[in-house]
Parts: sequence; structure tokens; C-alpha cells
Amino acid sequence: MDKSLEKSLAKWLKSQQSSCGIFLKLSVMCGVLNGIAMVGQAYFIAQILQGVIIDNLALTALSMQFIALISLLLIRALLAQVRERISFEAGKRLREDIRQAVLNKLVALGPVFIKGKPAGAWATLVFEQVEDLHDFYAKYLPQMMLAGFIPLLILACVFPLNWAAGIILLATAPLVPMFMILVGMGAADANRKNMQALSRLSGYFMDRLKGLQTLKLFNRGEAELVNIELASEDFRARTMSVLRLAFLSSAVLEFFSAVSIAVLAVYFGFSYLGHLDFGHYGVQVSLFTGMFILILAPEFYQPLRDLGTHYHAKAQAIGAAEALVELLDYQVNTPGNINSTSPQMAFFADKIRIQAIGVEVFSLNGQRLAGPISFTLPAGEHWAIVGPSGAGKTSLLNALLGFLPYQGSLLINGHELSQLDMAQWRQHLAWLGQDPQLFHGTLRENVALANPQLNDQQIMALLEQANISEFVIQHPLGLDLIISDQSAGVSVGQAQRFALARALAQPATLFLLDEPTASLDSQSEQSVLATLNQAMQSTTALTVTHKLDDLHSMNYVLVMDKGLVVQQGHVTDLQQADGLLAQMLNQQQNQQQEVC
Repeated sequence: MDKSLEKSLAKWLKSQQSSCGIFLKLSVMCGVLNGIAMVGQAYFIAQILQGVIIDNLALTALSMQFIALISLLLIRALLAQVRERISFEAGKRLREDIRQAVLNKLVALGPVFIKGKPAGAWATLVFEQVEDLHDFYAKYLPQMMLAGFIPLLILACVFPLNWAAGIILLATAPLVPMFMILVGMGAADANRKNMQALSRLSGYFMDRLKGLQTLKLFNRGEAELVNIELASEDFRARTMSVLRLAFLSSAVLEFFSAVSIAVLAVYFGFSYLGHLDFGHYGVQVSLFTGMFILILAPEFYQPLRDLGTHYHAKAQAIGAAEALVELLDYQVNTPGNINSTSPQMAFFADKIRIQAIGVEVFSLNGQRLAGPISFTLPAGEHWAIVGPSGAGKTSLLNALLGFLPYQGSLLINGHELSQLDMAQWRQHLAWLGQDPQLFHGTLRENVALANPQLNDQQIMALLEQANISEFVIQHPLGLDLIISDQSAGVSVGQAQRFALARALAQPATLFLLDEPTASLDSQSEQSVLATLNQAMQSTTALTVTHKLDDLHSMNYVLVMDKGLVVQQGHVTDLQQADGLLAQMLNQQQNQQQEVC
């Protein structure tokens, strides 16, 4: 990973620590108190050993030291437990805030952006990569502060007793972080590659799982198994690379800590034997001094060793943060001056009138999808948009839904769409597409998604309008029927009618319909169209359709081709003119005659 990128990601991670609230400071405070208690514990142990071995004191004479020692042991255990809980709460709050920020960003960018990646990749981002931030805030950041405080506290206690021991500790201390940095230099890059491999594997597997029936139909099962095996092997190799770095760094840290403690033990051993006579300020080295410093020696290196262990939490967090920052900082790239940054204004209306003046619709990466387009849709009228695939029909609807940026002027009751509050604007809309999306949950929850206040009687009335109530009544679970992921458990036609009931649940003043009967048989199609026509009697509607037989019920027709409106008018007038619509109608009639 580029060093400048790694530094910017580390800076971003630290900038998010405010989400942890006071819990991060409390975690550090508990670690500081634990360090002070640890010094006290070493002090009383050394006193007891000095009294029993050298001074030949009775155990009863050391009762206060024993009571203090036991008390400190209990206090340290309590502090460790409290710190663990507080650290977890800090990481939990951070994860909640980041996950909510990610979800809010995805909602703001809309389904057009989300469909640009497989569902498995988004699941990995929202769950796995956000989870990988936890240890950075719960363990690494508090330990980084403690790694500076506790060694200094121990040095402050050791130097007044023996300056030679203090110099040994001070001289060997940099070895641990130095080798920690050397070993961990590639850890962030390894974790980043591991996350990318996991994202690819998740997205690939999810896509193939969704298309399992199609793969079987075309006898592509074995070939896709090979591809999944290759993706899995890539993820395994990268995971093992991360684990190798983790085990190597742990071994290196343990080795240098052990060597440093051994040097200190050798110094005191030779001092007791009389072979070394320095470092004691003119006073012979006592058993208390030696035991006190030797007990503190492992604790001197322990915060640095813990920091080395948690350094991989930092590397893991940096690897996960790259995709998170990329998403959270993502800006829609469109040419020219798009006025999407204008202040959002409230919007309320009983009727909707749409006026497009030179509107050009762009993809999120700045590619023009449709336009320039100009038309005026009066309030209360029903218009149809027709044209060949790729003409820009759905792109125009996505611009009206607020999911795609545009240039030009797109006026809603005289107000620029980009200046409206999108949440309030969408409350006026009822949308029904050709690929209905039902969510995991009960049928009741799916229908009442836009209007949670609906009771069971109202939900059944909506299902009756959508001509699907009989199926629900006959089903043993009724409204408690569980809709699984990808609408599993119901047919495409049933899912379409459930989505219709959900659309009818919203008191809409504008209906935006994208091939609403594409997945239905002729009988269901007529039923759904009748329901829609009744629901849209006093509303404005804009329908994208390939069913040219239904155009006579429309007030007006826009004919699009290659992103432009090439014809517009009533269907009878366009049918008589020599143009694209007449060609499409003739082609449809020829196809029907061939079928007959």
C-alpha cells in the first residue's frame, strides 16, 4: 500500500474516535490504574520476600502486606474486567456509527449505485469490514497510550533504586517497537488484499447462488465450481499470509522481551554473587530491590508486547478502512454545474406537475445516459414512455426518483427537483418496477414498509386490490408468511402483486411505473392494470412500457430512442405518422400474427 494512502487512512481512523465517546478515555484510565496497582503489587511481593527470606520475620508481622497484596490482586482483576467491557462498548459505538454512516451513504447514492457491485460485496463491506474496525478502537488506541505511560511509570520507580537496571530497561525498550514496525510493515497491505479477496469471493458466490437455476439449465455448474474454487483458494492464500505475519511478529516480540529480561536477571545474579558492583548508589543491592525490579521487568515490556499484538488490529483496520473511506467520500462525478448542493427545501403538494427543459441525465461516474429532453406533464395526466431497450427511459425515471444526477431544469410544480428535500419528495411517489424487490421478513412487514401504521384489515384490503388476497387467506401463515431473501417462497407474479400492494399503501400523488406487468401472465396483467388505473384516477402518472396495446388509455406518449425524445403526442396521432412508434406497432402486430 502506498505510504501516503496508509497515513491518510490512519488519520481518518483516528478522526473517528469521537464516536467512542468517553468510553475510550475510561478504558485508558482503567489501564493506568491497573498499571499503578501492578507497581504496588510488585512492591508488596518484594517486601514479603525480603521480610521472610532475609529479615526472618514471622508471617503475622507481614499481615498488612498480605492484605494489601490480596486487595491489589482483586482490584486489578476488577479493573481488567471493567476495562474489557468499556473497551468493547467503545468499539461497539464506533461500529454502530460507521455502519449507520455507510447505510446512510448507500441510501443517498441510491439503488443505481448499489447495483454496480454484487450484493455479497456490499454485505462484506457493511458487516465484515466495519467489524474489523472494532479492535483498533477497543484495543490498539488505548494500548498505544498505555505503552507510553506504564514503561515511564516503571522507570520512575526503578531509577531511584538502581540506575543500572533502569539503563538496561531504557536501552532495550526500543527493540520491541522497532522490530514490531519492521515485521508489521507489510501487515496493512496484506490485510487490504485479504479484504479485497473476501469481497470478490462474497460477491461472486452470491451472484452464482442467485443464478443457480440458470447455470444448471445451461450446464455451467461444473465450470462455475472451478471459478469459485479459484476465488476461494485466493482468499485462503491471502488469509494465510496475514496469519504468517501475525505469528512472526508475536514470536519476534516474545524473543526480544525474553532476551531483555534475561539481561536484567544476569545483572542482578552477578551483583548478588559480588562480581558486579555498580548501579546501587553506594548501597548494596538488597533482595527487595532485585525482586521488585525483576517482577516489574516483564510488566515493563508487556504494554509494548501488547501493542505489538494489537498492531495487527491497526493493520486490519487500515485494510478495512480503504473501501469504507472510498464509499463515504464518494462524490457523484458529473460534468458542468449540477445544483445538487443547493439548500434542500420542503415540499408538499396535492397534485404534481412536471416540466423538463433541456434535461440531460448522467450516470454516477459522469456518463450521459439521456437527453437533452424537454416536455411538460400536466397534473393529473397519465403519460407513457416507450422506445427500444437502452433508449434512456429508466434513466429518466431514476432522475425523477432522485437516484441519478441531471443537468438542465427539471421542475416539480415550478421548483427545481435537485433543490427539494428528497425524503419529502419521495413521500409523494409510488414506484413499481419490473423487478420487484421484497425483503426478508413477514408479508405484513413488506406490504406496510412505507406505512407502518397500517393494521391487518387495511393490509388485506390492499392485497385484495392487488388481486392476491385469496392466496394469503388460503396460506396457513396468512400475513405472517415469511418472505425469504430474493423473494424466495413466492413466484415472480406473486412478488409483483405484493409489490403493487406496497405501492398502493403510500398515499401518492405521482405514480412512476417501470414495466409494472413485465412478469405477469395476461390475466394477472389485466387485473394489475385495472387496479393501477383505479388507484391513479386523481394522480399524475408516468409509465415506462413495452406493451404498446395499452397506450390508448394514456393521455400522451413520449417515444425515446438513443436518449432523446424523437416523438411525442397522442397514440392515435403518432400511429398515423411515419415514425418510430408506428414501426414498433407494426413490428408487434407482425410478431403476434406469426405466433397465431
